[in-house]
Amino acid sequence: MPRFCVCHGDGPADQLVAMGARPVETTAGTSIGLLDAMPGKAAGPYRFAGLTAVGEITLHNAAQLRARLGAPPECTDGELLLRSYARFGLAGIAAAEGMFALVIAERDELLLIRDHAGGRTLFYARAGNRWAASSSLRALRRWPTLGTGLNLPAVRSFLTFAYLPGEETLLRGVSEVLAGRCVRLRADGSVAEEVFWEPAEELDESLDGDGHAQALREHLEAATVRRLPVAEPVAVLLSGGIDSSLVTALAAKFSDHPVSTYSISFGDDAPNELGYSGLVAAHCGTRHRVLTVAPEAVANRLAGTVALLDSPVGDPLTVPNLLLAEAVAADGHRVVLNGEGGDPVFGGPKNLPMLVFELARDDPSPTARATAYLESYRKCYADLPRLLTTKALAELESAPALERLLEPYLRPDRMSTLLNQLLHTNLRTKGAHHILTKVERLTASAGVEGRAPLFDRQVIDQAFRVPPRHKLTGTVEKWVLKQAVRDLLPATIVDRPKSGMRVPVQRWLRGPLRDLGHDLLLGREARDRGLFRPATIRSWLRGEGAVLPRQGGKLWLVLTLELWLRSYDL
Repeated sequence: MPRFCVCHGDGPADQLVAMGARPVETTAGTSIGLLDAMPGKAAGPYRFAGLTAVGEITLHNAAQLRARLGAPPECTDGELLLRSYARFGLAGIAAAEGMFALVIAERDELLLIRDHAGGRTLFYARAGNRWAASSSLRALRRWPTLGTGLNLPAVRSFLTFAYLPGEETLLRGVSEVLAGRCVRLRADGSVAEEVFWEPAEELDESLDGDGHAQALREHLEAATVRRLPVAEPVAVLLSGGIDSSLVTALAAKFSDHPVSTYSISFGDDAPNELGYSGLVAAHCGTRHRVLTVAPEAVANRLAGTVALLDSPVGDPLTVPNLLLAEAVAADGHRVVLNGEGGDPVFGGPKNLPMLVFELARDDPSPTARATAYLESYRKCYADLPRLLTTKALAELESAPALERLLEPYLRPDRMSTLLNQLLHTNLRTKGAHHILTKVERLTASAGVEGRAPLFDRQVIDQAFRVPPRHKLTGTVEKWVLKQAVRDLLPATIVDRPKSGMRVPVQRWLRGPLRDLGHDLLLGREARDRGLFRPATIRSWLRGEGAVLPRQGGKLWLVLTLELWLRSYDL
């Protein structure tokens, strides 16, 4: 997708060139520049009713918006979204369905708008009497006026979550716009945030479980159809789990073109789910391709892949995800569907530890619940006292508590039931800041647009109408989702428990990544940065310090962070 930069304030045009952008528009004290653009794509500028805007816009309901607005057929997605705002304000933004990061110059303000679920990203900062905003964090890193550096509290957040779950970034003084929000940057330096969409718990008790499943089915079909490429073959990333399988089945049912599916293998001696993905591919009649990812490929591509991300993601599937996107592009596809979103929207296994905790706790405060959520992640949260150096820990003593990132969603005034509170949390943290952003950056870097039907706004709204007992039924997770598509898939797929993609991280770190991990994490540059205790890193590299072999996941987090920091010269 095209990237863009915007500067607002006193004489900002020269700043865009230093940020790597090509100036394309100047209006009312605002300068707009474009970064790298995919062939055939444009970020604007868009103009309507005295407003000027720039953005990365993909609308899935463009036809409906065009009819509502009476816009001409040649009106692009960006122009449609600007027209919708000009006529209806933020209600016009809420009526859109798609992925977008939009900046509007309006009088003496910049309006920064990020789509409902967080499919696109948007960052901003202020230095002197200027604002700067960009869809690229790296561009803001090059802003000459911005005196930035490493944001240490964000390091702690990343080591806890394996991603950054809120507004903070690893660059001091740079913030990220939250999904479903409009941030107003004013000339006097003040900031105002408005919410144009937030999931609401509107439980519908008039339907039984099958009724909810039927209502959900209608939304799933519409969401998938909206995301099918026009007059082109369809590509789907297929793991063999229920989420990607149902997207495959719906794409095969509604597309007028052949469907190609893509799966990952880590070699014959590694655990895999190829039997399940192959079963779905055969059942749906897709052209199926299995991409084998060798450990050496992961080692060779890891640094470059991490550098593509605006914020690091401690997910060992990053390189395989990129290789899949490149395979999809090599086969001539410009759009690829995926099954991301089933867990955060309908209730996957990450919620079970929290439900067990709730049965035993005697402290009803949101803080206690948020602390339990942090601990349930089982990343590096409990290891921070022995992983971080004494100096780093001392600097973090005055930092805001991590629980603040979760407490807004773990409140009964927003969602009355615990499961929905957890789903709301997962949607607004991991969904918007890990899943969607990782997929978008990696697919876009390969020249492909990734689309996630299960993150559709109307699918999410429907999910929060379903009483929790139809999502988690006994020990059956995502019951209503499975029931909604039971007729489309083999029972083996619908009724199998979720196992997740089993990535051989431990084997990689004992193999081709062993020397790289040792050199990077114990080398001079890492030591001079002063974040991690070398003794703890050495212990993890030797496989010590845990009853279960979980050092691999922890080392992956630290290694990912180190590579990202180096790519940003931090």
